[in-house]
Amino acid sequence: MADFFQSGLITTIHDLGSSQRAQLEDLLRASTQRHKIGLVLPVTASDMRAEPFPQIIQQLREADYIESIVVALGVAPSVEDFRETKHIVDQLGARAHVLWTDGPRVQALYQRLIDAGFHLTVPGKGRSVWTAFGFLLANEHLKSFALHDCDIVGYDRNMLARLCLPMAHPSFDFEFCKAFYARTTDRMHGRVVRLLVAPLLRALISFLGNDPFLNYLNSFRYPLAGEFAVTATLARSNRIPSDWGLEVGTLAEVFRNTSVKRVCQVDLCQSYEHKHQSLSLEDPTKGLMKMTMDILTSILRTLASRGTVLQAGHLTTLRSAYLRAAQDAIRQYHADAVVNGLQFDRHAEEAAVEGFAQQVTQAGEVFQSDPAGGEAIPNWTRVLAAFPDFPQELQTAAAADAKA
Repeated sequence: MADFFQSGLITTIHDLGSSQRAQLEDLLRASTQRHKIGLVLPVTASDMRAEPFPQIIQQLREADYIESIVVALGVAPSVEDFRETKHIVDQLGARAHVLWTDGPRVQALYQRLIDAGFHLTVPGKGRSVWTAFGFLLANEHLKSFALHDCDIVGYDRNMLARLCLPMAHPSFDFEFCKAFYARTTDRMHGRVVRLLVAPLLRALISFLGNDPFLNYLNSFRYPLAGEFAVTATLARSNRIPSDWGLEVGTLAEVFRNTSVKRVCQVDLCQSYEHKHQSLSLEDPTKGLMKMTMDILTSILRTLASRGTVLQAGHLTTLRSAYLRAAQDAIRQYHADAVVNGLQFDRHAEEAAVEGFAQQVTQAGEVFQSDPAGGEAIPNWTRVLAAFPDFPQELQTAAAADAKA
């Protein structure tokens, strides 16, 4: 049975099993009469051709409370990639648009910003999401934007309803909603959250004390979830990282730009499954090892930007404190897995922790050599100050691509 315990600094919205999808969607249809919602779906060409994406689009046909849908297509250099995506998305009707970020029209718009001094040279999910937010900002009637990935196996639009309702219901005043869920099949997944982020935050708090930002991050059940919803106003103000630090960087921007009492997290579903990244212990530039480096440097640089002094001794202590916290976590997850009848490879978990610990050391060295790091993608407030019509130009580019 689900619990209803509130812990940490942010509101947790549980799944107590007492509401049905039809009930949630009726509430959303009433709420979105005034609070219009746009949906962002970042997808690559390979994910577009995988089984989950058409199933997601099929489910969204009935999500009539969504005003506008933008599919941000990236890692898709071929015009055939665009045409296949558009063919699948067309079943959603006129409210859905494919924004081809690798297409010549959007690339020309990127180049205008780059020539004006904006940092937009790094492709990836971060830039695709940022571009889609800009596209939706052209519609002044939209009050919130929701986002979810396109590789979710067994997708049900109940997930979308649960993500959107906290933003749209007239009796709530949330500005940001983050998803959480159980990552299990016959075993526990979510290794980066379980074995890196959660123990790392405990380790940092153990020797830095009750830092407000660390306590805030530690309040999220699944801080690396790719699903969130945000008000249009906050989306305009937030900067977006272009690397694997996207999720943590987004949480840092939310912490910076709004009050924690306006932040919530919602239990999206009983179990969540999508494609898994390889651990890549042998090559720290790939897979989960690359992801951990971006996450670690994002956290360290955010702390530094808030005035926390991190010296070499702190970073040495961090590795030792992290290892102790991660080893305790393995013991806890082992017990949880056994009681729930899940497979648990303790050796593999220990190997992952050892690899993550090495990344903690490397991230400390990267941080010391470059405390500020690379620039994040500029927020839309800055872009609009220089190019007030840029969102409309994105919409024009997408419309021209659709007709070509």
